Amino acid sequence: MPGQALVRGRDIPAGWWELFHSRYLNQLIEQGILHNTDLRAAEDAVRVAQANALAQRGALFPTAVGNFNASRQKTAADLTSPLASGASTFNLFTAQVTVNYVADVFGGIRRQVEAADAQVDVQAFQREAVYLTLTSNIALAAIQEASLRGQIAATQRLIDLQTQLRDVLRRRYERGLIGQTDVLTQETALAQTRLLLPPLEKQLGQQRDLLALLTGRFPSQTIVETFELSSFRLPRRLPLSLPADLVRQRPDIRVAEANVHAANAQIGVALANRLPQITLTSNAGSTAGNVAKLFSPGTGFWLIAGNAAQTLFDAGTLEQKQRAAEATFDQSTWQYRTVVLTAFQNVADTLRALQADAKAVDAAIAAERAATENLRLIRDQVDQGLVNIPVLLLAQQALLQTSIARVQAQAARLADTVALFQALGGGWWNRPDPNEDPREQSAVLNETPYWANLTFVTAIRDLFRTDE
Repeated sequence: MPGQALVRGRDIPAGWWELFHSRYLNQLIEQGILHNTDLRAAEDAVRVAQANALAQRGALFPTAVGNFNASRQKTAADLTSPLASGASTFNLFTAQVTVNYVADVFGGIRRQVEAADAQVDVQAFQREAVYLTLTSNIALAAIQEASLRGQIAATQRLIDLQTQLRDVLRRRYERGLIGQTDVLTQETALAQTRLLLPPLEKQLGQQRDLLALLTGRFPSQTIVETFELSSFRLPRRLPLSLPADLVRQRPDIRVAEANVHAANAQIGVALANRLPQITLTSNAGSTAGNVAKLFSPGTGFWLIAGNAAQTLFDAGTLEQKQRAAEATFDQSTWQYRTVVLTAFQNVADTLRALQADAKAVDAAIAAERAATENLRLIRDQVDQGLVNIPVLLLAQQALLQTSIARVQAQAARLADTVALFQALGGGWWNRPDPNEDPREQSAVLNETPYWANLTFVTAIRDLFRTDE
């Protein structure tokens, strides 16, 4: 595409917005990253998922509970007192430790841990998606502000030009060279052009409010940075990720992938729930009628027990839960494929848009130049009385339309360049001080990476295998 070159396989910088060489844009995005509420909430969601994953891992270990009980009792006269003294009214103090352990013989707890770790991945990559969306939206909002300012400036230039022409026509009318209708026609055209300014100014104000929201401000708080199209430089060398890299980099794809992993783990949980559940229990402590005698000889007791439970009849409840988990896994794999296909479509659409944008900008610039020259020639002819007013009005309208079209084309090219960085994943993996790669975070929690899960790998492989 003219003016821009695609570099296949080139990596995306973490601060891709810096390629536009706009100091104000860099400042605004930094403020957004620091203060945007959605990003802060997404980071907290990651911490919640990490804490839940660590809590789930606790089920792999025994649970020990300490207990102290104090009571005063009276034994019925017909019953024997438990005390050696034979007193029917007495105090009883018991201190004990109970240990419970659910033996994960069939891997149900391990699969629950695996599912919790997958949720860490989900939340971590959703955070990256929020980060990418935030930075992209700030850049797009800044470009849109620049576009609106450019349209307002083009409209104002035409208003100034129409005002000058109206004054010329008035002087010609006063000298009796033209009729009053010609003056009124020009004044009408001037008023119509002025009507275009309020909507543009309203949109500009709303765009400023949007930038305030994205950077965590109230609309009443002033944003110092303002944007013109001239403040942006079009990146000349654009990265183009290879298909395998795109699948690895896009946050939405990684979220869908983690959802597949979590759904796969739930199948193992449902299957383990249909098998015997084995629980080991131990209890040790001391009971005495006086606190001072606790743990003295003769007051100790202990218990060790094991229990195995197998559901014999539940009207098919556990079986149907397993089938539901399997169907959920199938559903998540198809959703994963949809996300991948959509990602490739996004990239292809953006590349086509950039190609068209280059042509549109060149055509718009040429049209604006021609319209400007045409209006200049017609104005000279009007001064000489060679051209009537309707021709002049058409030339003025053409200049306004081509000037606005040129501004919009330049803004669209900048916006589509932002869209390409967004479609390729935004370079979050190259941040100089990033929160750890979410996949590495889950590796700390999960002793066995889910890539080792053959069922998961096979499912993903089969998902993209085409039938012959």
